[in-house]
Amino acid sequence: MERLNDPLRARLERCLGLPVKLVVGSTYVATGEALRRGQLDLAYLGPVTYILQSRHAGLEPFARPTHGGSRGPTFQAAIIVPADSAVESLGQLRGAEIAMGDLAFTSGAWVPRHMLLTAGLSADRDYVWRTLGAHDQVAAAVAAGRSPAGGLSLPILRRLLAEGQLNHQAVRILAESPPIPEYVWTFREGLPAELREAVRRAFIELHEPAVLDAYAAEAFIPTVDADVDRVRHWMEEILGARLQPGGLVAAGGRTVPAARRLTLSRRTREMPGRRL
Repeated sequence: MERLNDPLRARLERCLGLPVKLVVGSTYVATGEALRRGQLDLAYLGPVTYILQSRHAGLEPFARPTHGGSRGPTFQAAIIVPADSAVESLGQLRGAEIAMGDLAFTSGAWVPRHMLLTAGLSADRDYVWRTLGAHDQVAAAVAAGRSPAGGLSLPILRRLLAEGQLNHQAVRILAESPPIPEYVWTFREGLPAELREAVRRAFIELHEPAVLDAYAAEAFIPTVDADVDRVRHWMEEILGARLQPGGLVAAGGRTVPAARRLTLSRRTREMPGRRL
């Protein structure tokens, strides 16, 4: 992660005239907490981590990658099953033990749970979800038949297949999620306005392939808090369903089948303990 994002670090140093340090953190939660406490100046946060941490601090999202075409500034989650599984729909996973990632994962936990909720399955009542930590561990568990299904990031699933880390003949995609708002680069609360504006320009005016390739992006575009409202709504539905009799009524009543050094952090979607 440090190697892949060193071009970004170098660009920020050139644009800001300040030394810039990249920090690879241990977990999503640890990164969010460090940003909230002012130990980091910038962090690359998934929608769920940003939403949870912004409840306690005045965080400001300012840029997100866009991939162009119909995908734009989004990504997807997937629920996979072993290739020889008889399961053909999410509803058939009733009673199953489903592998997922870290509890704070957007595409590896919250979005798959919402996909299942939409299919009429409520966590803990209609299925058991087993936390494995990393997207690749979820994929490996399903491929080996240790889990009958698993939820994970679709871009990471495709990367694992493309790189040969996962056998194409071992798993198949059961369902793909709707588009998920992309991760956001976020300012900590209290970062000076002049520095925020300089950083914002450094991202939005960036056209260097060496930087963008690390994100499979065409560019960084401006972003605001409302851009993650779709995920916020999904989270509310999941939490609301748990409070309703039977666990199937979603929220809203709808029944569903720096001093002188800038420090930044990126929590990647690749592995649970890899962040930049």
